[in-house]
Amino acid sequence: MFGKLKSLFILEDENETKKAAEKGKQEQIKEAKKETAPTVSAHDITIDVANTTPPPSGKPDTKFVDILLKAVEKDNLEGFDYLEYKSSLQSLSGMDMDEATKYKSALAMAKTMGATPSKLIKTAQHYLKTLDKEKSKFQEALKGQKAKQVTGKEASIKKIAETIAKKKQRILDLQKEIEADTAKMKTMKEGINKSVSKVQATSDNFHYAYNVVTGQILADVEKMEKYLK
Repeated sequence: MFGKLKSLFILEDENETKKAAEKGKQEQIKEAKKETAPTVSAHDITIDVANTTPPPSGKPDTKFVDILLKAVEKDNLEGFDYLEYKSSLQSLSGMDMDEATKYKSALAMAKTMGATPSKLIKTAQHYLKTLDKEKSKFQEALKGQKAKQVTGKEASIKKIAETIAKKKQRILDLQKEIEADTAKMKTMKEGINKSVSKVQATSDNFHYAYNVVTGQILADVEKMEKYLK
């Protein structure tokens, strides 16, 4: 059943795929802009659609297509419904007739199975609701992944940024401490130089006085040895 169902929706024609994706996008945007839903009837059933993002370019991801179609398969209604009608439409794809004729011809076959236009539309809307539920589950899962892969890392980045800011501030504080210690060291060196000069002057004065006194004694000794013998 799944293989047959998949064959109804996988479009090999890239242009047709893009058309279908764009159609889905426009319908969701239109529904999202509605402030209130109109009266529901078999011919006009609307679905509350959340904010959507534009469909990506290229072919649909097989993994996601399988998930969506398996949900449709699980919710498949009994009897002849939209899915069987779509299968009838597909069987007419190779025939030379315009679109309106194909839809009417497929309806003629569907009527033999007890189908009516209102039933086909209503069952089609049933599957749209099924797909909308899958979209909601996907968005919740995506939100979780974002929290894990993006929000969590953003928190880590913020924490690192705060650590960097603290380290930069610490560097500034250390630079101020270095400047203060450098100035203190300069003052101490100047004080030492003054002290050395003072000590040297004291030493010089002492030795000068010493030399004066000892010089006089030595001169007297020399004269006494000369004159007192």
